[in-house]
Amino acid sequence: MTYTVGLDKLIEKMAMENCTPDIDISQIKISQSDVNRPALQLAGFFDYFDSNRIQIIGYVEFTYMQKMGKTYEKEMIRKIMEFKVPCIVYCRDIEVEEHVLVSAREYGVPILKTSRTTSEFMAEVIRWLNVELAPRISIHGVLVDVFGEGVLITGESGIGKSEAALELIKRGHRLVSDDVVEIKRVSQQTLVGSAPDMTRHFIELRGIGIINVKTLFGVESVKNEQGIDLCIRLEEWNKEQEYDRLGLEEKYTEFLGNKVVCHSIPIRPGRNIAVIVESAAVNFRQKKMGYNAAQELYNRVTSNLMKGQSED
Repeated sequence: MTYTVGLDKLIEKMAMENCTPDIDISQIKISQSDVNRPALQLAGFFDYFDSNRIQIIGYVEFTYMQKMGKTYEKEMIRKIMEFKVPCIVYCRDIEVEEHVLVSAREYGVPILKTSRTTSEFMAEVIRWLNVELAPRISIHGVLVDVFGEGVLITGESGIGKSEAALELIKRGHRLVSDDVVEIKRVSQQTLVGSAPDMTRHFIELRGIGIINVKTLFGVESVKNEQGIDLCIRLEEWNKEQEYDRLGLEEKYTEFLGNKVVCHSIPIRPGRNIAVIVESAAVNFRQKKMGYNAAQELYNRVTSNLMKGQSED
């Protein structure tokens, strides 16, 4: 599935000036996160020109056109617009000449301006579009920011995900989403989770109803989006099943082709799920920093066994 983002949303996000307000931009959609500085096109080379990308004119392109003369500039700009590019953005507050605006109105190509440097603007646009155009899915679960780690809590309906999230919030952590988590694959290493607009900041508690976390606990208790680092799967206790007691080998679950470390936590009366989730998040962070408690215990046991054998 191909996702798009409206040009009007990009203009608002990047605080750009629209030099052609008479052109209707409501139906212009951007489908690619990459952008293009049309240096080769301004030199007359249009082979493999990707006209679906945002075209960015920086100081280098502008100076080149000035040196080539106004007639040449008009011809090249018109050729670029003939491809029906989404828009042309002039960086560094470069003054847009009238003949460019005339051609833009003729071909229906919006001309935008920004005061940012070309490199800075390109990096920011690509970063933002990568998130907006990322592949995505929605799953049933709860996403909480625990000590800076994005913890996705999953499990069957009614098992206690929302209650665990509420306890975590009371302990100073931040809610991202309850019930439905929208997951975007921003890169091969990064998954970002957020809440649907309809349910953002709300938690459903069986027997009580809907509560607004932001209203009850303050703005510091919520977050709009968070990278997903760890998955906690809550499940009913099964005495026939063997649960991992050492954690020497990581287990993973997969979302949109990205693997996420996953722990299965059995639920029994008296177990404080919030404390267990906190401990899992801290332990995960320790592992990222190079310390593995399970490996250290294994090394100690192995060392003692070898020491005992040598004494024999």
